Amino acid sequence: MTYALLIELRLYYRNRMALVYGYLFPLVFLVAFLVLYRHEPVPLVDHMGELLTVTALGGACFGLPTSMVGERERGVWRRYRATPVSTLRLVLTTATARYLALLTAAALQVGLAMLVGMPFPDHIAGLWASFTFVAFAFVGLGLVIAMLADTVPAVQALGQSIFLPMLIIGGVAVRIQSLPVWAQHLSAFFPGRYAVEAMQVTVNGGGLGEAGFPLLALSLIGAAGCLAAAKMFRWDTRERTGAPRGKAWAIAALAGWMLAGALAETTGRALPGGRLPANSATSLTETLRSAAADSADFAKTEKRIDAYGTAADSVAVAGSEADSAEASPEPLDAPDAPAADAPSEELADAASGEQAPAPPPLFPIIDYPDSWEEVTMEDIDRDIRFDALPYDEGLEAPVAALDEPVYPDIEATIQCILDDLEVWPPAWTADPVQRARNVLFLAAVPDMYQMSGIERWAPHAVFEHLANVYPEDELIQVLYWIAFNPYEGDVFAADRLGETCLRLAGPDDMATLQQRTGWYAAKLLGRITGHIEAR
Repeated sequence: MTYALLIELRLYYRNRMALVYGYLFPLVFLVAFLVLYRHEPVPLVDHMGELLTVTALGGACFGLPTSMVGERERGVWRRYRATPVSTLRLVLTTATARYLALLTAAALQVGLAMLVGMPFPDHIAGLWASFTFVAFAFVGLGLVIAMLADTVPAVQALGQSIFLPMLIIGGVAVRIQSLPVWAQHLSAFFPGRYAVEAMQVTVNGGGLGEAGFPLLALSLIGAAGCLAAAKMFRWDTRERTGAPRGKAWAIAALAGWMLAGALAETTGRALPGGRLPANSATSLTETLRSAAADSADFAKTEKRIDAYGTAADSVAVAGSEADSAEASPEPLDAPDAPAADAPSEELADAASGEQAPAPPPLFPIIDYPDSWEEVTMEDIDRDIRFDALPYDEGLEAPVAALDEPVYPDIEATIQCILDDLEVWPPAWTADPVQRARNVLFLAAVPDMYQMSGIERWAPHAVFEHLANVYPEDELIQVLYWIAFNPYEGDVFAADRLGETCLRLAGPDDMATLQQRTGWYAAKLLGRITGHIEAR
């Protein structure tokens, strides 16, 4: 058994394509993630689950089946068949060799990540255990690909058809929270999502105790894949899997995926946190259009639309309505002449020259406050659409739930932000509105840079500071003014964020910075006034 294992490892390391997909390919992703998330204070710690999943997935979709199909084409497996070793032992030996190859590739990933600043994983034994489950699931997938493919190019085609959707929709390279709701539901049927969840909680989370469902899903997927591969196993390229029986077992391999997704849907685990988002992009646009239709002041309407995101379509709708109103000398529902069957009294009034009373204006006239000191709760209830804000669990303007665990490195950063705000000059500018804008930049900029972990907790430090230095009534008025007029004020403080412990350079896209600042102002305003329930 040991000798056969050594032979398998030797054959694997002689295959250049297998080495590229097993070792070099994951390293390319490590460098890409390091560049993409370079603004995070702790490098790669929030992305090791994704990187290790890429390692296992690349080895399963390409490395393992490439080496197996290449060996089968060269007649290696045909010669194995002539030996007295049982088929089960040969397959177990092959799977063990591939597992050891994946394990060494994963160890290389973790070691290089630690060299660039990632701390030692919190639960190293749990990480090994979860990676073993991941390898079991993906080795089963790789065996199925190897049995289906007749040639190495066929392996590439099948592998790409699985690898790319797993990256985009399966939660491996794109965060689940950034996907639309339908894609989040679809991701529950991909094993990559469960691989990321199972390993990430052992790197900087609560350990395997939080990975019960992902480990169960990976076990189901791996068992279905291994069973299907065993039933489709073939020694020679000349043996085909095109028979209905072979196709049936290929479909059976997907049964594990379907079962895992069905369990996630029935237990409410398909969406992140088990919660439905407060709104979608479609409902946001619809909300803004209804808001635009309620205002006569087009300039104010345009400001409100910009404050939530938007929606050039919404501006166009409001503008077209305003233009049509100016082009019509009379209200749209005013008749050009008395109707033929009008009562005689109305005909008499028309003949005498008496004019009918003027109809009410097409749009209600709203008395907007001229300064932040004049803001009232009536203005807030009328002008701020709290239900149109990005939801807290999403990609834009996220806010961590109060009952979520705070990891030590994040907790230290939050305290550092609070300490810096006590002495950071832009946080003590004389103008109350500008001062609050400057402080809100410390939530908006990490959000723009997508600093995983920090971006969801930085708002709590900002909110706490503002609540401590402003009287509540004044803070409510200031936050309304920022949320309603996000593109006013200076942005000079964004270039001074390097003076804080975040050590960030100011963003180039100041319009997006102001937009995110308005969102966070509205989110804090909603929490203070009770329009948004604090979680």
